[in-house]
Amino acid sequence: MRCVLMVASGAAWEPAAFGRLTERRDVVVLKRCVDVDDLLATAAAGQAQVAVVAAEAPGLDAAAVELLRRYQVRLVAVAVEPGDELRMRAGRAGVSTLLPADDLDALVAAVTDPDDAAADTGSGDGAEEPTDEAPPVADGRLVAVWGPQGAPGRTTVAVTMAAVLAARDRRTVLVDADPYGGAVATQLGVVDEMSGLLAAARLAAAGTLAERFAGVQRRVGPGLHVVTGLPRPDRWAEVRATAFEHLLEVAAAEAHVVVDTGFSLEADGGADFSGRPARNAMTLSALDAADEIVVVGAADPVGLTRLARGLVELRDLVGARALHVAVNRSRATLGWSEREVAGMVEGFARVASLHFLPDDRAAVDRALVAGRSLVEQGDGALRRSVEELVDAVVPESRAAPRRRGARLAAGRRVRRRTADRARRR
Repeated sequence: MRCVLMVASGAAWEPAAFGRLTERRDVVVLKRCVDVDDLLATAAAGQAQVAVVAAEAPGLDAAAVELLRRYQVRLVAVAVEPGDELRMRAGRAGVSTLLPADDLDALVAAVTDPDDAAADTGSGDGAEEPTDEAPPVADGRLVAVWGPQGAPGRTTVAVTMAAVLAARDRRTVLVDADPYGGAVATQLGVVDEMSGLLAAARLAAAGTLAERFAGVQRRVGPGLHVVTGLPRPDRWAEVRATAFEHLLEVAAAEAHVVVDTGFSLEADGGADFSGRPARNAMTLSALDAADEIVVVGAADPVGLTRLARGLVELRDLVGARALHVAVNRSRATLGWSEREVAGMVEGFARVASLHFLPDDRAAVDRALVAGRSLVEQGDGALRRSVEELVDAVVPESRAAPRRRGARLAAGRRVRRRTADRARRR
């Protein structure tokens, strides 16, 4: 059975092609998509094998073709007049099957022929996905990076920690789970319009996330993969806590996981009755499931006040767990010593480690403009301080890299915590 998606942009050949495909018993047209963006969002659910797309459709570029390959959806492009110029443009975008609109027999054959299944998924044209230098990590560590409101630099710390782990030959997945609109993709220069988080939620609902997890990640460097966040803040309701917890479990099966959370710890008491997910459910789930929690606060008076209040809220939520605290943008001009700040922090929380990250605005600006992590920008004071933070949070990452081997049983710690929570309920 072939499940097909169609994007024709109002082309005259679409009704006839739709009729020819639907009259076959071995073909199901799942959806006639509005545009390429709609096609990619639907393909992320993992239920289609073939996409029939008008070659002139806006947005059918190399990035869209690559995403379809990741979702294992074979692309069949159809053109009214497939001239040399259009064929060259399609070839540059990675389109391997381009058919004339007036040859519906060839279209049906291309959709239904099993011999063509490998040709457009990257396995039949000699092209291979780039290989990671980092081997899979058995039972990876789950690190939640949290900070109070006011932009204390939580995302910068999360991105840099993930990049440091990857640079140590540790496969790492960075998950943008900020329900108020994440910035991980922007910081790393990821321009894909697809949200990895929303795609993962759909696959989790369909029960196919574990098999298709590679399709929801964006590889941004050797060993470093990103699950991009919400494209708009108002789409938080599309990610249920159970789907997000499953995402963390699957990711921890093969990599260290760094989660950039939201700032709010407020629980939505009405979510249980409305059936709608709570907005802060992803943040609360990440903190609950985390092996280690990193709390980021700004070093200025307002930031330290918010940090103190946040530590009290966090203590009520996670109990007496030891926290790793990073006081960001530290500078001598603030007028108090590190010992004084440490005394304040230790008065509000049980501290596993305390780190003062220097105010290196120039390095952060260069990284943001380049769309790169601080690790890629070279050595610097802030990078070295974050490396010390990673040493404390994931001490095993300082050891020699493990040898490449088969993946072991996935996410045992996360599953144990999930089972414990279920028993408590």
